[in-house]
Amino acid sequence: MDRETEIAENLARVQAQVAAAVSDAGRDRSEITLIAVTKNFPVRDIEILYNLGVRDFGENREQEAREKVEYFAAAPMSKFNDIRWHYQGQLQRNKLASIGSWASLVHSVDDQKYLQGLSDSAIKHGRTVECLIQVSLDGDLQAESAGNAGRGGITVAGARKLLTHLQDEQSAGCLSGISLTGVMGVAPLEAQPKSAFAKLEKVFYELKELSPAMTKISAGMSGDFIPALACGATHLRIGSSILGSRTSGVYI
Repeated sequence: MDRETEIAENLARVQAQVAAAVSDAGRDRSEITLIAVTKNFPVRDIEILYNLGVRDFGENREQEAREKVEYFAAAPMSKFNDIRWHYQGQLQRNKLASIGSWASLVHSVDDQKYLQGLSDSAIKHGRTVECLIQVSLDGDLQAESAGNAGRGGITVAGARKLLTHLQDEQSAGCLSGISLTGVMGVAPLEAQPKSAFAKLEKVFYELKELSPAMTKISAGMSGDFIPALACGATHLRIGSSILGSRTSGVYI
């Protein structure tokens, strides 16, 4: 089977599963954004997905993402200018200037120390970057310890504090280059995904009481997007179910 056929069949299968899960949850398919996670996959796969109608692509590593963004930005006649790039990896201060210049949605804000750098970069490039607060679903104690296995995520109390901090700063005329519009979470390996996502949905509604701008729940990957949809997920991050296993180290 050629690569185009493989990806097309995988994408159609995932789309059908999403449609069925959305229907079972009594929701509308238009509420859902399907993000193809292209980390470790070449630009050719992104081109195939683009031709199949996908416009949202997720990356976890700044350098790889930047190379891909630059590749598509250089395409003739701005063919790919409607691509929306999502950054969902852990943030680092020295990467914020780059991420703020191209990301449409940053899923992984888990500390207020990242807000200034993202905002400064967005302002410099004449844009606004939407951000999600990454909430730890491992439990508050794990989120505050090295036992969180490097996956990131903030406690529920920390999420409230982060949102309040942004509101205070923006009331004072600062951090105008970013907006916090929702939450993101990764279900722990040892937990039932639905209970973890139910917790994330509860946190979302708590934060929405503080800010009506909170409209997005990023939850659900290849192995657990169906229970995520049952718990209000609006943004799904799907990689292997669409693209399979990575076999090469060449991205461009």
